[in-house]
Amino acid sequence: MADKDPETRTHIVGEEEPLFSNLDIFLFSVIVGLVIYWFMSRKQPEPIPEFKKLDTPSPTTRETSFIEKMKKTGKNVIVFYGSQTGTAEEFANRLAKDTQRYGMKGMAADPEEYSMGELGRLAEIQNSLAIFCMATYGEGDPTDNAQDFYDWLQENDDEDLSGLNYTVFALGNKTYEHYNAMGKYVDKRLEELGAKRIFDLGLGDDDGNLEEDFISWREQFWPAVCEHFGVEASGDESSIRQYELKVHTDLNMNKVYTGEIGRLKSFEVQKPPFDSKNPFLAPVIVNRKLNKAGDRHLMHLELDITGSKIRYESGDHVAVFPTNDLELVNKLGEILGVDLDVVISLNNLDEESNKKHPFPCPTTYRTALTHYLDITNPPRTNVLYELAQYASDPKDQENMRKMASSSPEGKALYQNWVLDSCRNILAVLEDMPSLKPPIDHLCELLPRLQARYYSIASSSKVHPNSIHICAVVVEYATKTGRVNKGVATNWLKNKLINGHKSTVPMYIRKSQFRLPFKASNPVIMIGPGTGIAPFMGFIQERGWLKQQEKEVGETVMYFGCRHKNEDYIYQEELEEAEKNGVLTQLNVAFSRDQEHKVYVQHHLKKNKEHVWKLIHTDNAHIYVCGDARNMAKDVQTAFYEIAEEYGGMTRTQATDYVKKLMTKGRYSQDVWS
Repeated sequence: MADKDPETRTHIVGEEEPLFSNLDIFLFSVIVGLVIYWFMSRKQPEPIPEFKKLDTPSPTTRETSFIEKMKKTGKNVIVFYGSQTGTAEEFANRLAKDTQRYGMKGMAADPEEYSMGELGRLAEIQNSLAIFCMATYGEGDPTDNAQDFYDWLQENDDEDLSGLNYTVFALGNKTYEHYNAMGKYVDKRLEELGAKRIFDLGLGDDDGNLEEDFISWREQFWPAVCEHFGVEASGDESSIRQYELKVHTDLNMNKVYTGEIGRLKSFEVQKPPFDSKNPFLAPVIVNRKLNKAGDRHLMHLELDITGSKIRYESGDHVAVFPTNDLELVNKLGEILGVDLDVVISLNNLDEESNKKHPFPCPTTYRTALTHYLDITNPPRTNVLYELAQYASDPKDQENMRKMASSSPEGKALYQNWVLDSCRNILAVLEDMPSLKPPIDHLCELLPRLQARYYSIASSSKVHPNSIHICAVVVEYATKTGRVNKGVATNWLKNKLINGHKSTVPMYIRKSQFRLPFKASNPVIMIGPGTGIAPFMGFIQERGWLKQQEKEVGETVMYFGCRHKNEDYIYQEELEEAEKNGVLTQLNVAFSRDQEHKVYVQHHLKKNKEHVWKLIHTDNAHIYVCGDARNMAKDVQTAFYEIAEEYGGMTRTQATDYVKKLMTKGRYSQDVWS
């Protein structure tokens, strides 16, 4: 505007100048306009938009009060479960469902999701009862989801639970040292805090017949509940559905689950941290057969975890989520005469339940049977009972109901026809042609397909970007002439390097199976067969420590296999470690290369003087990995005998001596049955 002023002035020279020039009037108008605009805008401020609150609750505001939830929904029985592989959760759901037959209302609950400090408030609810289905994991440990509850029980000596009615069913395995330790502890501790036990502790043994143990306990438990609360069974034994079917016809396929464990599309867009609800898709970069000959297939796999931010320690476990054999899935679809690619949801009829669906929904039947449901294990008795109504042959109906009963004849029939014959759900359907259940009810009843755990066969000090697995492929013939295949091992066996779908959904489960804090402590490792897995990581780590010029104690390995020329797995690596001085002693037992069987415990006893010195004088740490039923017990007995001979102890003293080593963390076991 200033640049134009001289020009403007030249046009009016010599004329009488008015009081205000055009420019002045223009500027005045602009100023007045701005003032009016400011005044008006001040009087009428721009309204702030109101954002409607979303209906979906934020994760942090999740209902953690089971008392308030029970009051709100009219429930008076709560069944808590401590579950690692899904069985305790399955039993809890069955007990919660049972309550309807006794005029009660129950709910199954994960202790991890609720404030367990409210147990004392159960007295506020009339005729209330808490049932605990508690599994024991590892060496007498609580399951992951019951760890906080266990800590709370240990730390709260002043808690008054006098208003709590309770009972406990424990799930364990007799081949383990600490049989049903968690269930026994919960039962004893609740009583110590003043709670009233209304029925005896139930002990389920997975080495025997866990289902039978549960059925027998349950058959006596409910009459005791009726007597205690003065209620009667309704006599209605009809099937009670927990979920209703919804078929989707025009759903956007981007909203359909295709195998994800938690978040939809989590396999397409991976976001750390990775855990049981958000597994990492690890590419398989090595998959090789370990054994040179023989009819078994022992394999070594390496999973690439580059960029995942996953950290692991030697001795940890890797959990993998397998998928079922597509041939089995297709056969189920054929025998039931259904289109497996229909998109469905199974919605909980109890709208207040935290568990909205039995597996991620919406999805297809094909995805559910492939990724989410266990179709290979023998079906439990409750599944047979519920499906019996769909058998058109009265004889089939009668047999299915009989197998689900607690009668000696029924138990024997279930043991023989289902368990001993290793019949899975497909085999049951094939051998009972009159049985044609609706697929949605079958999917409601089948348990979830669980993650499989493997001892990691590598050290993150040497392999920070990969996790190694050592496993034997499971395959066996059944009494019915069928060939059953292990779900996870056969699935892993067929993972091609850089091939289509060559990824494995996985996460890490921390373990107590750890090398000594002081590297100078000697270690004695005993691991025949695939029990060598964690020791490959230990050996790698001890080698790495030596390279760092750390003082490393004696590292002794006891390995065993059938034949030197067949299944001496990792032979080259072990012999190289011995040659380099990482292994100070390598003892290998070839059980079938001579007339009499030779096992790892025989080599231990052969070196008994040296073994005793390492343990008693040099503070050695002992590690045992592999079969719990025979090997782990025989090895323990060998240590008793060594302590008797060289420590001058009686068997009782020797047993106590080994138990003390366990308590101090100097005798660790990673065993399975």
